[in-house]
Formats: sequence, structure tokens, C-alpha cells
Amino acid sequence: MNSIPENYIEEKQFNDRINLFFRKFKIYQALQHANAYKKRGVPVIQIFLYLFQLVFTNRSMYMNLIKNKDSNRDKNVDFKKDTVYRFLNSIYINWQTFVMTLASTVINSHVKDLTSDDRINVIVVDDTFYGRLRSKCVEMLSFVRDHTDNKCKKGFRLLTLAWSDGNTLIPFNFCLLTSGKVEKHLCKMRDDIHKNTNGYKRRMQAMQKAPDLMIAMLRQAVEQHIPAKHVLFDSWFSYPAILMDIAKLKLHSIGRLKDTPNIKYSFNGKKMTLKEIYNSQKKRRGRSKYLLSVVVSIHNKEEETMDARIVFVRDRNNRKKWIAIISTDLALSEEQIIQTYGKRWDIEVFYKMCKTYLNLGREFQGLSYDMMTAHTAVVLSRYIMLAIENRNNMDNRTIGELFYLCYDELQDIKFDEVIQLILEILSECLMEYFMIDDKRVNGFLRIFISRLPEYLKLRLPKSKVA
Repeated sequence: MNSIPENYIEEKQFNDRINLFFRKFKIYQALQHANAYKKRGVPVIQIFLYLFQLVFTNRSMYMNLIKNKDSNRDKNVDFKKDTVYRFLNSIYINWQTFVMTLASTVINSHVKDLTSDDRINVIVVDDTFYGRLRSKCVEMLSFVRDHTDNKCKKGFRLLTLAWSDGNTLIPFNFCLLTSGKVEKHLCKMRDDIHKNTNGYKRRMQAMQKAPDLMIAMLRQAVEQHIPAKHVLFDSWFSYPAILMDIAKLKLHSIGRLKDTPNIKYSFNGKKMTLKEIYNSQKKRRGRSKYLLSVVVSIHNKEEETMDARIVFVRDRNNRKKWIAIISTDLALSEEQIIQTYGKRWDIEVFYKMCKTYLNLGREFQGLSYDMMTAHTAVVLSRYIMLAIENRNNMDNRTIGELFYLCYDELQDIKFDEVIQLILEILSECLMEYFMIDDKRVNGFLRIFISRLPEYLKLRLPKSKVA
């Protein structure tokens, strides 16, 4: 009999935390700002709250509605599935604006003040495979490359921009990318959508090239006052022309470079590849944090030039190889460049969390591009709440201003400390799993879940990390 009141208390505590999140970060106002409102019928905030909580019930929408109807458990769920589908399929709601508004409120009103002003906050850019492997009639479906196994599969590429201070990652913009060539779409785009609607605009956005769309999203981030001056990305975006376009937005770039003969850098009056630069210089000996550091000049097609620093680091998985990291911020030292680039790995954990626990791409199997976009926005909103709860549970300074000066600041991830801790098999989660691979990401994810409050862990689906 004791389990009944205990479950009731956990249920009430969980609902109270969600309601507090909705009130504190003004979810209703963010929905209105994204053009999500109704003149009559079920309020929009009620439908969104239902979708937001759905993953924590560990049931499908159909079974959840049936259970609520039979037991009359939740009086707020007095609508049918068609109401939910009309909401998800709306061509008028701007879901990117909703996520941007919510994330901006969370970052600027809560997370930003938890660290000192001299800390380097970053914007992380990355994409992941959004699969629809068994589908045939999904709107704008095409074959895209999955970078995990380097195979082309049916689905989309989820391009995500996220803000991070090294401890908490908050996604603030996204787009489901498809092939830019209409003839390669397995199912054509709807032709009955007016060109002035948000639905038509996001479909056009989905067919843009990822680098061009990334620049447009970064411009929006600057306009929305996202507090970050450095952009991090993998080698897929580290091209000289892209680095210079980002610099025009008054942002610095830090990214991993590809060793390709087609891209050359001006060094010592010559145009040289990465391999040629590395072979032409003496390396640092001993247990140095990096092997080589040089300042080069990069250029674009218009022959505009800009200086950048390239740091060569030993590949920990193969000591005979090296990794090159480029930074357009010459004021940063080599150690700071390596340390800052380490913050990029948080987005890998973010993707794993969304796919494994928050049902990204699995909760709804709708055929419209609007539904997939709306579903992705709901998943990102859930992650933002979990990230805030995780930070509140881990960082004592979130309790109130009284404790702000009483606790030391959470330390940045340091490259040399991470390698040392991994080799010595220490148990501190964030540093232990810095060397990213699938096994370590799963391990970090389990620790991430374990640090959440108990009432949140009990509501997450019991899914085993793959």
C-alpha cells in the first residue's frame, strides 16, 4: 500500500517541475511568438504540454489517450488524436522561432549567469542522421549519407546549432535537410502550400546546402543575442571560405581540418597543404600538449585573406597520426584552442540522448515535413528541460544568489587532465569520457541520466543504451 502514495508524490513532483519550467521560461509566450495560437477550441499550450509529457509516460499517443479516457485520469486531455495531428501538421507555426525563443530565454535568464564573464561560451554546429528507413511516401524524403557508417540511407540530416558553456548544452536552432535536387526526392513536396507560409519557407530551407544554411542560422543567433563568440564544428564545415563568412559575422571559428590536397594555406610565402606544413617544421618533443603550432593565411574565391592558427595534436587512437585544429582567434593560446574545441563533444551526447531516450524520429511516423519538424522541436524542448534540471542538480549556485559567491565555478574541461584521467581510469564522469567514441558516449550518457533527479529518472523510458 505504501507504493500508491509514493507514486502519487512522484507524479505530483514531476508535474510540478514541468509546470514550473513552462511558467519560468514562458513557453506560452514562445508559442505565440512562433505564430502558434488558436481562435477557439483546445488551447495550444494544452496540446503542447501533452506532447511534451508524452515520452515520460512510456506509452504511445494512442494508448495514452485510451488510458486517460478509460480512467478519466487527466482532465486536461479532453481532445482526440486528430486535434494533435492538426497541430503537428500546421504550416503556419514557425518551430525554429519557437526553439530559438525558448533557448534564448533559458540561456540569458538562467544558465549564462552561472559562469564568469571570462569563460569562453561557444556555439556548436553539427548534423546527425534522421532516419526514415522503411518509409516510401514521406514528403521530401531522399537518400542522405549517414556519417557513422558512411552509407546512404533514406531519411534526412538534422542540422543543429547549440550553445554551450562547457557544462550545459542548449540547442537553439535546427533544420531537417534533404537533397537540394527535387528529382532525387522519393516523394515530392506538397504543391498546395502558399509561398508566404512558414511551411513553404522551411521546405525551401531544407533544400539549401548545409554551409549556407549554417551561416544564415548563425546570423539569426547574433540577432537574438546568443552570448557566444566562438563557433565549433567538425571537419565537414572547416573550409576557408566558411571560416571567412563566419568572421564577417564577428564570430571566431574553431574546427578540425581535413588533410586534403585540394585545400592549401599560405605559409612562409608558399601555398602548402596541411601535410606539407607539418613535414616542413620541427615538432615539440616530450609529453607536450601539442606537436606544432603555426600561423597561416587563408583565402576565398574573391582572394580575400585572413590569418588563422593551426594546432597539430597527436591522435590518441593512433600515435603515429596527428589531428589539425584551426582557430581564427589568434588571441587564444594553443592550450585554450584545444580546451575550447573539447566542448564540441557535448553535442554527440545530446544526439544520443535524444535518439535513445527522447524518441527522436520514433515517436510519430507522420508523412508530412511539418510533422517531423514539429516533433523535433518538441524533443529539443524536452532536452532543454532535462539539461536545466541536470545543471540545477549538479551546480549548487542555481539554488539562489546567496550561494553564488560561496561555491567555486565549475571547471572547464582541460585536454591534458582528461587524457590523464582516462589513462588512470578515474570515475569523474565529464572528464572520464572526453575521448569520444560510441562506448564512451554510452557511458557518459548513463552517468548523465544517473545525475538527474530521481523523479525524472523514473519517468524516462527504460531503454538500454545502444
